[in-house]
Amino acid sequence: MSGLIALDWGTSSLRAFRFDATGRLEETRARPWGIRHLPEGGYDAALAGITAGWPALPRVACGMVGSRNGWREMPYLDLPANAAQLGNALGSVRAADGMDVHLIPGLRDAHGPDVMRGEETQLIGALVLRPELSTASTFILPGTHSKWAVVRDGAVTGFRTLMTGELFAVLRQHSILGASGAEAANDAEAFARGVGAARDSGAAGALSRLFSARALMLDGALAPASVPDYLSGLLIGEEFRAALADGLARRDAPLQLIGEAALCERYRHAAALFDIELPSPIPDAAAHGLWQLAAQADLIHSREPSAC
Repeated sequence: MSGLIALDWGTSSLRAFRFDATGRLEETRARPWGIRHLPEGGYDAALAGITAGWPALPRVACGMVGSRNGWREMPYLDLPANAAQLGNALGSVRAADGMDVHLIPGLRDAHGPDVMRGEETQLIGALVLRPELSTASTFILPGTHSKWAVVRDGAVTGFRTLMTGELFAVLRQHSILGASGAEAANDAEAFARGVGAARDSGAAGALSRLFSARALMLDGALAPASVPDYLSGLLIGEEFRAALADGLARRDAPLQLIGEAALCERYRHAAALFDIELPSPIPDAAAHGLWQLAAQADLIHSREPSAC
């Protein structure tokens, strides 16, 4: 039987995709078994559990499973890097069932320095689904650690990590800006106000505007329950301000989202306040990237996975 089992294995979650020999996605499963939340029995138990009942097929995985704290550390591949280079750099780990799991390396941008694991596979999948973006585009991958990645002629040529989601959590939980303890109100107006404050901060940047969340609340201009949305807008707005200021994003080149729909929608609202129209995020980018890189590594029609 030909086909592929592909794994998007991150810090907090594990997703598995089963493809047939033509690349058709037949089934998707998800478990809360990221590398920090493995079931009893560790990686082997997680792998067996999420693929239970599936045929023995070649297996490929991306994400933190290949990190220093993962199943096996995979070295980073330096930029620029394309699908062929990533596919030729796969490593493997032997599972308890005697078959290999092939691991995709992350990417390293020496100019940062900066690194990514998992997002490189999403980028490859996005280029498969939207080949017109291969020539020149910038991708936004929102999350705990947001990534802005530049693609030129089918290769990732640069990227930047912004700790937007993590900083938001720290400010809410461990700073005076979250001291009210009020539940978030899902206030679109407060979010837009925060985006505007970042946009208009000029060279000073949003760091110079953070305390305005406290001042506005004390003045009665911002309800305590609206502070989280204001902070979210301020931080996401700073991503756009900074990216436009240094040329990472350009108004004359395509910008494309990849990620979870609800979070991407916040980025679309923020972009509109910068007079940027962002298209909807590309769905299933990771799954398509895993298939593409497995094909590059000639794994799809292998009868038995073997070590790279």
